[in-house]
Amino acid sequence: MASRKAAVREQGTADGESLEFVRAAPRVEGVVSAVGYRTSGQRPGLHIGLPSPYLTLIFSFDGPVTTGLTPQQAGGPDAARTDIVVGALQQGPAYVVQPERESGIQLAVHPLAARALFGVPAAELTGELVASGADVLGVRAEAVRQRLVEEGDWADRFATLSGYLRARAAAAGRSARVRPEVAEAWAWLARHRGAGTLDGLARHVALSPRRLTTLFRAETGVTPKQAASLMRFEHAKAAVVRTVVRGTALDLARVAADCGYYDHSHLVRDFRRYTGASPTAWLVEECRNIQAGGHMNGEGWEA
Repeated sequence: MASRKAAVREQGTADGESLEFVRAAPRVEGVVSAVGYRTSGQRPGLHIGLPSPYLTLIFSFDGPVTTGLTPQQAGGPDAARTDIVVGALQQGPAYVVQPERESGIQLAVHPLAARALFGVPAAELTGELVASGADVLGVRAEAVRQRLVEEGDWADRFATLSGYLRARAAAAGRSARVRPEVAEAWAWLARHRGAGTLDGLARHVALSPRRLTTLFRAETGVTPKQAASLMRFEHAKAAVVRTVVRGTALDLARVAADCGYYDHSHLVRDFRRYTGASPTAWLVEECRNIQAGGHMNGEGWEA
């Protein structure tokens, strides 16, 4: 997951707020991105966790991550609280309590790697917003988390976590195999960035649309159409983020056309669905995190 060097970007503000993101090039098959984070001096509040075509794995160093499907749930007694977060493929935003201080490592994991790295298909994670990592991964995961807390160097932490995950994948062996039709269907959707039709996809993998949808959902927890929508949104969000990173003007019509949306309105509807806000409103809310290196999923970083 990591070499001995990592890219770091840090933003400090006049009022003492500090945001740090440390990104390592993935070195574990199925891990799409690996980001260490450390923040302090933030005003406590809620952060919006966005859907993506990847599963989420978080090892928190500063106490449990608290989440909910609504702001009210996140701030109430029914919130999910866990030091190790395993998140399924979401179809809407999650609300995460943002404390004054937090740190940890967050991984984006390919859904078809869930059997190898988590021991279960991604579909088994969809019963709730997040699952306790200790329940999914077993007691060894908490020992790994404690070691990550004790290690002071980000490169050492990434190395420890990558070694742990590679050992899990090796132990999974043949049980980690995914049906080739499902694997090729996901690859086809990814190549088309979420564009294309279900009929076209089904013909490509030589299955009926109904059979493909059944197998695909049994493995990933979402339908091919839902996965395609997540992929299209991911590309659109990345394009929007790049406008902030580059300091260029946001052209939503161009983003919509480049990312396979019917038009500007279609893009805005998807943004509202997945973030609860328009693209411009979301940018205003997340601008500081973006400028500090958040929301990039490995794009534009070298490690």
